[in-house]
Amino acid sequence: MTWLDPDPFLRGVAWRDGVCPVRADPADLARLPWDTAERALLPTGVRLEFLAPGARAVEIRYRAAARGAAEGRAGLFALWQGGQCVAEVLAGPAEEAVTVIGLPPGEGPFTVHLPETLGPAILGLRAVGGALLPAPARPRWVVHGDSITEGWWSTRPAHAWPAVAGRALGLDPVNLGYAGSARGELCVAEQIAGLPADLLTLAFGTNCWSSVPFSAPLLYETVRAFVALVRAGHPGTPILLVSPLLRPDAEDTPNALGATLSELRTALERAGASLVRAGDARLSVLPGRDVLGPEHLVDGLHPDDSGHALLAAAVADALTPYVR
Repeated sequence: MTWLDPDPFLRGVAWRDGVCPVRADPADLARLPWDTAERALLPTGVRLEFLAPGARAVEIRYRAAARGAAEGRAGLFALWQGGQCVAEVLAGPAEEAVTVIGLPPGEGPFTVHLPETLGPAILGLRAVGGALLPAPARPRWVVHGDSITEGWWSTRPAHAWPAVAGRALGLDPVNLGYAGSARGELCVAEQIAGLPADLLTLAFGTNCWSSVPFSAPLLYETVRAFVALVRAGHPGTPILLVSPLLRPDAEDTPNALGATLSELRTALERAGASLVRAGDARLSVLPGRDVLGPEHLVDGLHPDDSGHALLAAAVADALTPYVR
């Protein structure tokens, strides 16, 4: 059987660089910080979604040349149906390879989460014993944030909070989480403004305490500017601002500019509230401080799977009024 073009089956795609899904505009990389551009090479949150009437299995042809810390490591193609993982298949770096995933009875829809650490390029799909059809499109939800949004310390890509909330709300999450970054870079806001989106969530601020120190007034103005640039491309799109989650070592500890994380969180929330008062009725703010407790943090910063699930539930509750 002829290999099918994977493009109609791919979900969670922001941009493409050739056949590879990427998470920053390849025509605008020169303005990005190097760490943002580096993380954008990984296809975090990219999935295959399909119906498979009469099929016993799906074959996925891919190319994967893992880079950096992922070099030499294997990853998993994970098949989900509804809210459950029904199969996982181990895969490794390869110039070209085919993985075969057995399908349970029924036509789906099915979702295959990719082995993100391998950075795979999907070259083709085909059914074994039946047919493959692209799953119906769902509303696009663009989610921007740092390593927590990218899914660090979740045990599987499907357990990262944007993936969990996306399943709960029936959305197509587009993950623009950049580990170590997401410090309110205005060029990122302009790139987000150019993406199609039915919903938007902006969850940053933690790295403004440490990796690049901000004062509270600086973060206040940065948030207002960031939202203004996003709004230029999405004048009527609902936007949810999520302030930083609990980080015990930073809550009352001043950074190099004298700001504690608690003060930065307040500045972000005040900036959001000021925009609402100024007339942005499609903007809302989710305070992050009390969403998780210390028991949900693996390393004092990143949530475990239970923490990702709690954050997903809080975000889903906040977005529910905007999801038709």
